[in-house]
Amino acid sequence: MSQRSKNIQEQTQEQRQTITQQQLMFVRLLELPTEGLEERVRAEVLENPALEMADPADHPQESADDKFDDEAVADSATDDGDEPDYGEEAYENEVGEEELAALGDYRTEDDIPDYALNDYPSATESGVAGEIPFSTATSFYELMMQQLGECDITPQERDIAEYLIGSLDDDGLLRKPLPTIVEELAIYRGTYATEEELVEVLHVIQGFDPVGVGAQSLQECLMLQLRRKPDTPAKQVAMRILERAYDDFSYKRWERIMQNLDISEELLEDALDELTRLNPRPGSSLSEAMGMGLQRIIPDFFIHVDDEDRVTFSLNDGNVPDLRVSESFSHMMEAYAHQKETRESREAMLFLKQKMEAAQGFIDIVEMRRRTLVATMQAIVDMQRDFFLEGDERLLKPMLMKDVAERAGVDVSTVSRVSNCKYAETPFGIFPLKSFFGDSYRLPNFSKQKKEETDDGKEPPKVADAGKEEPTTLRQIRAIIQECVAGEDKRRPMTDEQLVEKLKEQGYDLARRTVAKYRTQLGIPVARMRR
Repeated sequence: MSQRSKNIQEQTQEQRQTITQQQLMFVRLLELPTEGLEERVRAEVLENPALEMADPADHPQESADDKFDDEAVADSATDDGDEPDYGEEAYENEVGEEELAALGDYRTEDDIPDYALNDYPSATESGVAGEIPFSTATSFYELMMQQLGECDITPQERDIAEYLIGSLDDDGLLRKPLPTIVEELAIYRGTYATEEELVEVLHVIQGFDPVGVGAQSLQECLMLQLRRKPDTPAKQVAMRILERAYDDFSYKRWERIMQNLDISEELLEDALDELTRLNPRPGSSLSEAMGMGLQRIIPDFFIHVDDEDRVTFSLNDGNVPDLRVSESFSHMMEAYAHQKETRESREAMLFLKQKMEAAQGFIDIVEMRRRTLVATMQAIVDMQRDFFLEGDERLLKPMLMKDVAERAGVDVSTVSRVSNCKYAETPFGIFPLKSFFGDSYRLPNFSKQKKEETDDGKEPPKVADAGKEEPTTLRQIRAIIQECVAGEDKRRPMTDEQLVEKLKEQGYDLARRTVAKYRTQLGIPVARMRR
């Protein structure tokens, strides 16, 4: 007997998250700095006839209750460490819970603190922005983006390339692991890619100028530069050294290189001469040559400290105009509503309605962006108040994006977008928002205590809280390493082992490889290269 095939129907339930055009626009605007927002707003005004720039003379004068209250903001971070109450009330609005989740758990007026709903004085009103000197020099990032614009690649590849370029360090190298970038692309940009796709796009970037950018290691950076040089015997030997004897080359083991590669001393000298002409830091050298230190930076926030040590801030609105829905469109809507309904009138009404809804939606998104920036920056000011008072980077407390997200009442991904490519001007200079974040190192108190003996030769009693842990930022540890290197005898520079001992004297018990990693992050070469 033949068996009959059976069709079985199963019912499953799964939850999917979709992002609308409005949500995507909010995410894009949130990532833009002040200058980028100005361009985006003006482009939207040109594209949508129902959206227009409001005349400041048309606005009624603000009441005292609507103005920015310095006292209220300053009191949110008091000297005794009290934290402001941000509230956890539930909220509802026209967007809906699923869409809010896709927006990064954005809070509405019910959840945002009172200070976030006030109108902050713009930088143009206070005249601060005009005092900042700018330069017209092209930055390293802008140069890379210009070259990317000349590439014939797909939109997916372009999105990946933009993120990879933004992930390059100051030397122009990509030191971040590719699996991490794959995750960040999916979380922060909604771009799903494989490591193989990243490698293909990275090869495109490695073809940009200056030669060597986009390399994932110093070894690869030097090899990229060698490949573009004319083929000579010295170049061939130099490539063999990098491929087969890179460790010996790093430690200057010339005898071993000659023995393993079976080359003469004269040929080795020619190859070394070829290698020493290469640039191990292609990004930084270009930045110095083009004046990256004077690149055009427009602060997104202005931090103020008054005579009573109250820390406040204002959002830089720049030249972003106030927006409104065109009154002429509203009048036309009313006129068509009183006319006899025809096919032409229905089409006209539909067109007017779509444009007016798009205009109002864009206005709402710009306002949502402003409130999100204010809430996030207030959380940063509350947590890093000591730094904004003194300007000493060693006073920066350990602060993660999730800590700021909890205080501001937003999602971690929202904090990441806010802190990306944005700057704050303080009384001590202009800092990127990302510089205020940092992980912590748990330091036991007892490691700092020195054993002392009393007159009878016995150790003093142990302190009750000797085992208590105190958090300190990794930035503080790096500062100590930098101070040790700056004060060392240049004829006998300190090795990593000696730096470990210096740190241990100050209560920081770190492994040698950890100290070497922090030294590398500071751009400090090994001891033999500092003579």
